[in-house]
Amino acid sequence: MTRRKFFGISAAAVAALMLPATEVKALNFRKEKPDAWTAEHSPEAIKALYGSDALVKTDKIKFTAPKLAENGGSIPINIKTDLDIESVALFQDANPRSLTTVFTIPEGAIVNYDFRIKMRKTAVVTIVAKGRDGKLYTTAKEIDVSIGGCGG
Repeated sequence: MTRRKFFGISAAAVAALMLPATEVKALNFRKEKPDAWTAEHSPEAIKALYGSDALVKTDKIKFTAPKLAENGGSIPINIKTDLDIESVALFQDANPRSLTTVFTIPEGAIVNYDFRIKMRKTAVVTIVAKGRDGKLYTTAKEIDVSIGGCGG
């Protein structure tokens, strides 16, 4: 090993040790909140997941999805927000189970998530974000599906 390589590795190790230790952990919502995953409709799934259905409508959650999804098997979704939230979930009433996904948000994280969902028919998609203040913020949008993605 050359002296230059040794000092480079040593400097990287010291820098890594000096970084602040942050604890990143996620709640296993399937284990902790199983009723939320079997609920057929959004209001009952929201209540099972968050223990409340007192939602505050907001325009501070930016929710992008196509108005018309040509293929229900792969619908692109984007969620952005500057709200200080601890989790964000997506619900829809097109499939047998309403809850689609839940993200645990680490403190100070930037929320700008892109993902895809399946829907077998036209339905309203609801985003619910739980703030660190305990409030449940929401926004919703109807997505028209022209070809079913779940067996249709």
